[in-house]
Amino acid sequence: MDLLGALGDDTRTALYRELARSTQPMSAADLGARVGLHANTVRLHLERMRDAGLVESEAVHRGTVGRPQHLYALTADAPSAGLEPEAHELISGLLAALAEGAGADADDAAAAGRAYGRAAVLRSSKARAGQRGPRCVSALVGQMRRLGFDPALDDDSADDPTLFFLQCPFRELAEAYPELVCNLHRGICEGVVGAAGGGKIDKFHPLYDHTPCQADLRVG
Repeated sequence: MDLLGALGDDTRTALYRELARSTQPMSAADLGARVGLHANTVRLHLERMRDAGLVESEAVHRGTVGRPQHLYALTADAPSAGLEPEAHELISGLLAALAEGAGADADDAAAAGRAYGRAAVLRSSKARAGQRGPRCVSALVGQMRRLGFDPALDDDSADDPTLFFLQCPFRELAEAYPELVCNLHRGICEGVVGAAGGGKIDKFHPLYDHTPCQADLRVG
């Protein structure tokens, strides 16, 4: 009955879903941003879920004066609701943690991305190496669309266009490992444009930038 009561609320069901899908513990503020509620309201729901044995919390001291931050996760014996991460999401999170633990940095991630981007262009019949001019832009748009970034080209800057990424298919990983994941994305863009030819990535704005998720291209 405690379990049914804890999940018999749309907000707590939404919180349970977010925690079940996450590969990392989450703060009340992060959860609130996902479900559109203030962190204080989220904490009240999380306490109810903790009383029912669904959620556990860990106090993390950030090395500053003040109260520690609490991170929340589902308990090990929380019932499955079919919301756990897909296998590829789980392995991606584990590999990112492994890479970070092994000392991989932004340059390593970008290099891996560039290798992938170059290979992707070489495999494509629509954008082969040696192409010139704005075809490098269409190659990048095509590859980003295939990867799920929902790219949108700025029509007002046709000479040196800006490509906006309206969606990040790796957002959860990027938030957990921004240096690795965002620079991997940057490297893919650089590899695609470099292999297609006729341009370069002039500036890349990652998720954590002031103007996030876009690439400024220099054509010609």
